[in-house]
Amino acid sequence: MKIAKIETFFVSRFLIVKITTEDGTEGIGESCYWSYPKAAEATIHAFGDAIIGMDAGDIEHIWSYLWRYNSAFRGNSIGGAISAIDMALWDIKGKRLQAPVWDLLGGKVRQKIRGIAQGIGGNTPEECAVGAKKALDQGFSALKFTPMPKNWAELTYTKMIGLAVEMVESVRETVGWDFDIGIEIHRNMQPHEAIAFCDEVAKLRPYFIEDPIVPDSVLAMGDTAAKMRLPLAVGERNMGVWEFREYAQLAKPAFFKPDAAVAGGITATKKIATIAEAHHIKICPHNFQTPIATAACIAVATSSISWDVQESVQEEVAPRRDVTDTIIKLENGWYTPSEEPGLGVIFNEDAPAMHPFDPALVAPPIREDGSVALK
Repeated sequence: MKIAKIETFFVSRFLIVKITTEDGTEGIGESCYWSYPKAAEATIHAFGDAIIGMDAGDIEHIWSYLWRYNSAFRGNSIGGAISAIDMALWDIKGKRLQAPVWDLLGGKVRQKIRGIAQGIGGNTPEECAVGAKKALDQGFSALKFTPMPKNWAELTYTKMIGLAVEMVESVRETVGWDFDIGIEIHRNMQPHEAIAFCDEVAKLRPYFIEDPIVPDSVLAMGDTAAKMRLPLAVGERNMGVWEFREYAQLAKPAFFKPDAAVAGGITATKKIATIAEAHHIKICPHNFQTPIATAACIAVATSSISWDVQESVQEEVAPRRDVTDTIIKLENGWYTPSEEPGLGVIFNEDAPAMHPFDPALVAPPIREDGSVALK
């Protein structure tokens, strides 16, 4: 089945790709280069000119061809484009063979996947507790949140660290001790701040500390992780097997956080999960996109022993809920893999008209002296 057509759609700021083969079989994928999705869209169409006419079943070859296309430049527009195309090709293969993607990846290593709730944060310990109680009531046994108020960049060192610890204490008091709490620093701290925070928060037994500093340097991240003495989670901006190999060897995290919609799709994420297995690293993927990206994650999660938890977003709420005909079943904090062919979800082509393109315009936080806070 040769690739005949590649189309792109925006639903709000979510970039969807649809690939159609000569016999009319369709597959869908998603890119998570949400900061500059127009760049990813342009890259998808440039790639499309190169792969139209190729056999849609040759997924590994197409992945390698695109990764090295036009002299092997790198960047998240390229990673996001390859990811979306790769997902769509796996969806096509599953439909052609009448099998779920997880079955094509080796079958089930587990019957269900534990979800980790998001959207818990707030500006006060009390607000964080409210979100944590909601996650607990929904049946989750894990959550992830950022214990920092919106104005964190304006706070003194003492206030920022103290308030962050108070927020985690409030969440722990709410959910109890039979519950896992992931802490997402969101790259907001410098190494000495992250180390001091971890010293104080360790008593609350966080499941992991995600992106304690900006991930500009694997070496800096590794140095910070060694001194903060809590499990490191990292990788949501990274692509391909090579970057994750370096993190495994130099930063020695406890968790990889590949985003299947930017790291290289299903093909790369499956390999990243194998690297994780070889280094006793768990997978907790970055995932705040639509049900398409979630379906891709669940396919790899179902077939990969290193997978631990699956980030959960409110897919039952628009615009995400309008993207596909159905969503992967989530009940009492657990995902059940779809038995449908391919990814198990169908793109709703009315969704782009329902939710026009809405670009992200996120300015960096600014300190009181006027400088950019992320160092």
